[in-house]
Amino acid sequence: MFRRYWSVTKPGIIMGNFISVAGGFLLASKGDVDLWLMTATLIGLSLVIASGCAINNVIDRDIDIKMARTRTRVTVTGEMSGMTALCHGIVLGIIGFGLLIVYTTQVAVLFAAFGYFIYVGVYSLYMKRNSVYGTFIGSLSGAVPPVVGYCAVTGQFDTGALILLVMFSLWQMPHSYAIAIFRFKDYQAANIPVLPVAQGIDKAKRHIVLYIAIYTLVVMLLPINGYTGAAFMAVACTTSFWWLLMALRGYRRNIDVSGWARQVFAFSIVNITALSIAMAVDYQSMAPHIIGFN
Repeated sequence: MFRRYWSVTKPGIIMGNFISVAGGFLLASKGDVDLWLMTATLIGLSLVIASGCAINNVIDRDIDIKMARTRTRVTVTGEMSGMTALCHGIVLGIIGFGLLIVYTTQVAVLFAAFGYFIYVGVYSLYMKRNSVYGTFIGSLSGAVPPVVGYCAVTGQFDTGALILLVMFSLWQMPHSYAIAIFRFKDYQAANIPVLPVAQGIDKAKRHIVLYIAIYTLVVMLLPINGYTGAAFMAVACTTSFWWLLMALRGYRRNIDVSGWARQVFAFSIVNITALSIAMAVDYQSMAPHIIGFN
């Protein structure tokens, strides 16, 4: 019984975001870590993400049944009813947002709500099914977790938070396009207009290279603006440029496109995990440059 309630929340996604939330939180803490605030932020946002994933599974039942990767989900097999999954998601969301509202900051809650609305309301209900730009819209929600972690500490949206938002949003694009390439038949069968299906794999390859190149430049803004130090710069240069070279190998003749896309996808996780850890430990003390909400 517990397994189905756990699986419907997509625990892999929760774990990946858990690391990025911690990275943003520790970057903003600069060594002065409030363990209670960190615990509340991590658990609260994890529950919010779990809520969004559970509701997404309810919304996607009709397309999940058409895809080999998703047809065994409990909401598709009938092991969990749509109403049960929906109620489960709502309860998780109430608890998660409750923790964030009580223990974190208004700005953190605002961004958590923004990410939740984009993922559930805009991406899942409409953009994923109807537009090639669905990946871009979805990337905005995927970039929210480290910003929530950061703003839970600072209580304001400053230059560091903006860099994190842009950085993680850019990272989502090649990561998602790579999945769409090696899962091409799944997306085609479900009639989901991701870029490789809607406009071809060659165009998706070009976009992967372009996004990684821009992402690599944006990542450098953290040390350039004094938020991180030389160790982060070294990790960022090594992993991001290697990821870019890996993407460029997609233009080799007779390459196994599916295998190449899997490598690009797998290394994207290595890259963002390494950078999340690096920015958590190689922070710099500086006055924040406030640019918006507080």
